[in-house]
Amino acid sequence: MNALTTHGLKRGSQLSAVALSLLLVASCASSPVSPEGSTQVRNKLTALQNDGNLASQVLVELREAEEAVQLAEEPISEDETALGEHRVYIADNKVAIAQAKATTRFAEVQRAMLSEEREAARLKARTMEADRARQDADRARSDAEAADQASARAATLAAQQAAEYQRQIDALEAKPTDRGLVLTLGDVLFATGSAELQGGASGNLNKLVGFLKQYPERNVQIEGHTDNVGSSSLNQALSRQRAESVMTYLTQQGVSARRISAMGLSMNQPIASNDTASGRQQNRRVEIIIDDPS
Repeated sequence: MNALTTHGLKRGSQLSAVALSLLLVASCASSPVSPEGSTQVRNKLTALQNDGNLASQVLVELREAEEAVQLAEEPISEDETALGEHRVYIADNKVAIAQAKATTRFAEVQRAMLSEEREAARLKARTMEADRARQDADRARSDAEAADQASARAATLAAQQAAEYQRQIDALEAKPTDRGLVLTLGDVLFATGSAELQGGASGNLNKLVGFLKQYPERNVQIEGHTDNVGSSSLNQALSRQRAESVMTYLTQQGVSARRISAMGLSMNQPIASNDTASGRQQNRRVEIIIDDPS
């Protein structure tokens, strides 16, 4: 093969390579591609789909948006640019609508939940208030019942004490007067003309001791009296000595001397006529006045 032939072959190969390159460039330039903006729309949709709070609110809208985005992602040729832009616009609107509805519905759900929580809280508060009121009423009723029972016990005790008090007064044969209880002891306690207590005197006096010990707030005044037989000075001394003898007996039985006073009144306060023996016997007496501290 001569040089001319070899040169021609090389030249032809170079031309073929250039033509092939131009053909490939032209082919690439005219290959369909996804429209501009479709990637951003896909990202918005993916973010919405991944939001658990919002995605569950718009299942239908998400499906429609997905379809619109998939259509917007389809490759288009250069002469379909307007179509691609329109598809991206529609897809973006679909995603925006889904986003707006999801946000609105989620907010409504939240408001409903808050309203339910508030209502539950109010119901709980009312229930607690009712419970407290019921507990207060129960306590008040219990307190009232306890007070009634205490009052009944106190009334029963007071009645028992009053009955016991009256029983002892009856046993003493004492008489209520403005001065207090008056117990009259006849002259049988003493021998004639004597201030010494006789052996049988302890019976009545012991009843008095028991009464005074049961009612320690009560004081006593002992008054000695005589008839008009004998001189005034003799009767004065005798009446005082008899009162003091009773006082001594009471203190010996454990009654405090601070609670007792004794005096002689001679023949100055007779309760019967001294003209008869029976009258004079009534006038010879010792009176014990038990005061009423109330």
